[in-house]
Amino acid sequence: MKLLLATCLIALAPALALAQTTPAAKPSAKAAPKPKAAKPVPAKKALSAGARQAIEEATPIEEPDPSIKLNEADLATAKRVYTGEIPCELGANVKVTPLRRDGFFLVVNRLNRFVMHPVESRTGAIRLEDPARGAMWLQLGNKSMLMSQKQGQRLADECQSPEQSAFADNLKKNPMPSILEPAPAKPASN
Repeated sequence: MKLLLATCLIALAPALALAQTTPAAKPSAKAAPKPKAAKPVPAKKALSAGARQAIEEATPIEEPDPSIKLNEADLATAKRVYTGEIPCELGANVKVTPLRRDGFFLVVNRLNRFVMHPVESRTGAIRLEDPARGAMWLQLGNKSMLMSQKQGQRLADECQSPEQSAFADNLKKNPMPSILEPAPAKPASN
C-alpha cells in the first residue's frame, strides 16, 4: 500500500506543481509608473600629457619617512643607482630622481610616484623599495623593472639606461659561461 501511494505521489508531483501556478495576471487599470531613466554618466576622458604634467608638478614631492635609517652599505648601494629618464618596453619610461636626503629617490612612472630607498639584496641586484606604497625598483646589470607588490604585477619592464644597454650588448657578444657546464679540463703539468 505504501509503495502504491509513493508511486502515485511521484507521478502526480509535476501536475501538482503546475496546478500551483496562477494564470497570467490581468493588467490592472492603473499601470505601475515607469522608473525614471538614469542620466547618462559622462565617460571619463583621458588626461592629456600637459594635464598630467600639470598635476604632477602641482603635487608636492613627499619627504622620506624620517624613521627609516640607512646604513653605510645602503648609502654605497644608492650611489650605484642609475638616475634620469629610463626608457622601457612598450613606450613606457621611468624617471629616477635623487632626493635631498642621501640614499632616497623619487621614482615616477606615469601617474605613479614612489619615494624609495635601497634595501639589502643577497643576489647583488640593486633594490629600491617604497614600503608605504608597496613598490619595488629592481636594477640588474642589463635591465631594470618597476613592480607593484600590492597589485602583484610589473608596472614597467625591460627598462634600460645607456649603461645597461651597453652591458646587455656586451653579454650578447660575450656570453657568460653556464654554471651547469663542467669547467674546461686543465692541461696536465709535467
